[in-house]
Amino acid sequence: MRWDFALILGFLGIAVPWLGKRRVQQFMQSTSATRRDRLALYASTMVFQWLAAAVVLWRARNHGISAATLGFSVANIRLTVITSVVLCAFILANQVFSLRRMLSQPLEIKGALPHLMKRIFPQEDVERWAFFGLVVSVALCEEFIYRGFVQRIFQDWLGGSVLAGLLMSALLFGLAHLYQGRRGMLSTFVVGLLFSAIREWTGSLAPSMAAHFVADLAIGFLAPHYLRGVLIDVSNSKKDTRGMHDSSV
Repeated sequence: MRWDFALILGFLGIAVPWLGKRRVQQFMQSTSATRRDRLALYASTMVFQWLAAAVVLWRARNHGISAATLGFSVANIRLTVITSVVLCAFILANQVFSLRRMLSQPLEIKGALPHLMKRIFPQEDVERWAFFGLVVSVALCEEFIYRGFVQRIFQDWLGGSVLAGLLMSALLFGLAHLYQGRRGMLSTFVVGLLFSAIREWTGSLAPSMAAHFVADLAIGFLAPHYLRGVLIDVSNSKKDTRGMHDSSV
């Protein structure tokens, strides 16, 4: 494998998970998350995403890898469009179902992920517009990096093994979401496998880009609405419990 490709893969597999987890931990440790904090998080993430995608594209094109090989093509327009619509509908339904299941399980609500969602996701119109730009950036850049570049590089490197490309792409994609915890990484790995398989089947990044956009936009816009009242109730119940405990001492 070329040295620059190995360096990129090492960065994706080690630095990106560590930096992402560290950044989210710092964000969660702050006293409160303000609009300025969220906008700064969105802006810096967009810059990082586009910079990373630009470096990957630069090195890939420098070694003569065509745009079509990286997934920037539509061999069968009808197949690509139908697959995109079906995949987006499935992902949207899954996001809604996951949120409702979280609300029905008290242990899930008390976990760290719902509170992370409440802090990071947009709360008002300015933030929603900025978040929209973030979602577009993440959907385009991450799909290109993981399904376009990583999947193809591992497939070619391991003798044309489609399975190896699927697995390694999904693995690095899952690791990039280390900040979501083990369950988050596992679910992201599974979604990554699905997206990688569809990218291989259609030969295009369009379906996975569209579905990635729908997934992030849906969770970002729906989660604050679904979780707002529930988290307040959980927080109040904890205070009541502590108060009863203190009064009994």
